[in-house]
Amino acid sequence: MQADAPARSAVVDLGSNSVRMVVFDGISRNPMPIFNEKAVLRLGRGLTQTGRLNEEGMAMAVNVLRRFHAIARGMNADPFEILATAAVRDASNGPEFVASLREVMPDVPIRILSGVEEADHSALGVLCGIPEADGIVADIGGGSLELIRIDAEGRHDADTLPLGVIRLSDRADGDLAKAKTITDSDLANVKWLDRMKGRTLYLVGGAFRALGRLQIARTSYPLNILHYYTLSPSTAREMTGWLIQSNRRVLERLPSAPRKRLDDVPFAATVLRRLLKRLEPDRIVFCVDGLREGWYALNVAPHLQQQDPLEAVAQSMCFRFGRSTTLPEALINWTFSVFPDETAHQRRLRHVACWLSDVGSHDHPEYRAEQTFLRILWMQGAGIDHSSRAALALALAVRYEAETDAEWLAPARALLDADAFTWANRLGLTLRLASALSGGTESLLEGTSLEIRQQELYLYFTSARVAMRGDAVKRRLQRLGHAMGLETQMEEISAGACSLPA
Repeated sequence: MQADAPARSAVVDLGSNSVRMVVFDGISRNPMPIFNEKAVLRLGRGLTQTGRLNEEGMAMAVNVLRRFHAIARGMNADPFEILATAAVRDASNGPEFVASLREVMPDVPIRILSGVEEADHSALGVLCGIPEADGIVADIGGGSLELIRIDAEGRHDADTLPLGVIRLSDRADGDLAKAKTITDSDLANVKWLDRMKGRTLYLVGGAFRALGRLQIARTSYPLNILHYYTLSPSTAREMTGWLIQSNRRVLERLPSAPRKRLDDVPFAATVLRRLLKRLEPDRIVFCVDGLREGWYALNVAPHLQQQDPLEAVAQSMCFRFGRSTTLPEALINWTFSVFPDETAHQRRLRHVACWLSDVGSHDHPEYRAEQTFLRILWMQGAGIDHSSRAALALALAVRYEAETDAEWLAPARALLDADAFTWANRLGLTLRLASALSGGTESLLEGTSLEIRQQELYLYFTSARVAMRGDAVKRRLQRLGHAMGLETQMEEISAGACSLPA
């Protein structure tokens, strides 16, 4: 009997500049793309002058969308929907174009999003990838710029402006000085932005992503992951100035330069620079999750959005790669006493590290530490900033006996300050000790506990667990104590006295 086909879903973002289809695998808290393809059509080129979609782009779109439809159907993606944005909704021949698509794909839903709906989908995408996001989302496309306010209460004050990179270039006749004036004028009409000064600015959209990728390459940043890449206002201003002044040839020389986006870069940088002046944000955060992920959150997994995305990733990895699904909860309790003064953020990371503590168990022993470090540092989704990625990756590498001066730990040393590095090392050493005691099983960890008392670190055993005492345990306890600046003791106690904190 053949097993049921896995649940899959697909969405097409039919924009002014490009069309992209993403196929998501399964139904989970974090969207898992297994197919992601883009074609540059420039449907919106010339829309400002003619009021119509570009004829060449429309012809290309039919062929591309037929291909996407065939792929989605072959992958059993359901639901499958095409979302048309600024160019299609604003063009006089937009309805005619959509009608022609429906003729060749009669069973495929095609929806023309309003500007507010487009902003709302983008905001949902940001919250999917950064659930604690609080500030302003700016989503730039080829035809429009969507602005929307997000906070713990939801999504508010959406506006759409004709400041997409293609339309802005057309409106300004390719002149960046004119583009600056036009952008300032359009932004001045969004009155609610006056209340948003000093808040975080979240950047979404392919042209903004291109700016971030160029900055990562230009600065040799130690982690080539754009999601949650964060800049200070001063750095962002310097970056936009450099991008506006640099010619295409300079940008092409950067590693992995997004060549198809380079003509759009000066206009995207101009829009960002004017947003910085208007909003004076406290920081700028790039987000790779936008309209498509917002569609997924709204249509595929709305019931899962209250989950912590990081915990969801960690638990999924534990189930796939670990040896026990019950040990992590025991580790969460067992490690508590080593971190009595932890912040809420550190507590979250410690809990997640306990779920991830065994994910290298099936890797080659010679490469287990390095493989685990990279697996955590590069993991998909997760909803955490780069320093948190590095802290978790370092802790798990140390758990697998990495030395902190190993060459391949360079990204962690670059991304973490001294306090965060020390904390991650201590967590890793604690998990290393727990591994020696438990052998990866919850039952062997029971009857042992750690306690800090009078400048000493005690490891307690009940009589049923005294057999677990050994040189390996002693060495790992001493290593942890040294990292904490404490002497160490091992002591046998009665069964009732060895309790774990809640």
